[in-house]
Amino acid sequence: MRKVKFAAALMAGILALSVLAGCGGGRNETSAAETTKTAEEGSTGTPETLKTGAAMRVGSLKGPTSMGLVNLMKDAEKGSTANSYEFRMETQADTLLAAMAGGDLDAALIPANVAAVLYQKTQGQISVLNINTLGVLYIITGNSDIQSIEDLKGRTLYLTGKGTTPDYVIRYLLRESGVDISDVTLEYKSEAAEVAAILKENPDAAGLLPQPFATVACAQNESLKPVLDLTEVWENLQQGKGSRLVTGVTVVRNEFLQENPDSVRSFMEDCRVSAEAAQKDVKGTAGLVAEAGIIEKEAVAEKALPYCSIVYIDGTEMKEALSGYLQVLYDQNPQSVGGNMPGDGFYYMAETK
Repeated sequence: MRKVKFAAALMAGILALSVLAGCGGGRNETSAAETTKTAEEGSTGTPETLKTGAAMRVGSLKGPTSMGLVNLMKDAEKGSTANSYEFRMETQADTLLAAMAGGDLDAALIPANVAAVLYQKTQGQISVLNINTLGVLYIITGNSDIQSIEDLKGRTLYLTGKGTTPDYVIRYLLRESGVDISDVTLEYKSEAAEVAAILKENPDAAGLLPQPFATVACAQNESLKPVLDLTEVWENLQQGKGSRLVTGVTVVRNEFLQENPDSVRSFMEDCRVSAEAAQKDVKGTAGLVAEAGIIEKEAVAEKALPYCSIVYIDGTEMKEALSGYLQVLYDQNPQSVGGNMPGDGFYYMAETK
């Protein structure tokens, strides 16, 4: 009965997310921030029994969140993890949520605000385990006159997803930097590839692009470069308030968590180790990223990885960073986080070593 209720609530959440994305007049934020090309589905074979509990099925989005997971995928393939896993990658968050609704996934790496919406729509039947990716948004241009957010005044900025997180983030940063939004023309495109194409033809233009699109755009035209890391801009404006620009989080079904606490703790530790490997062994991780089909060329993956803000943050630091970020979104549009700020039950406060 609990699974039926969860599935019904989760499907309602998926519909709500689709409607919210549709109101933005473009593709949903997952596409804007994470899609590269068509995703290849991960292993779907029958999992082995976990040494610490039940088999764990994990879904992720093709992009930076999966890039931080590839070392774990490789370790699991070699049988060197305490848990055994099944992994699958998708290009759309909706697909992952539907898989959870059908009982085909136990955990998923999804956009932070999507997790908040899902928490509301399922009446608290999921928990956030960690932050896996901080900000991946960059201002790209060949115009040397643009060195700060204030320098966007009087200019056109090309970006994707009106009414989605990139839009909310840039509006917040403009306002906090003292720039009237009416002084910047925000021109929205349906896909990041469109923005990249504009910049390739006109390097003096300015575009807001996520990784790895930002790295790809710069590779296509040597005149282009990332002039502003919005994660750094955000943190400079916060002045130690705890809020951080968050892209992706890892969520788990509470039913699975309650039945398999040791498996979940092992999973958290595995995620931490995988993220640290992505930070320290960029070349080796880039090879795995290309092997997984996340980015086609290993050389591009190697260039993009240091800019993808792959992290592992849990416990109190996770709660402070994520709640502050969600508050910024809520203040602009409450529906972007499900209508209400999530309560304390949203955050699984266990910490890895």
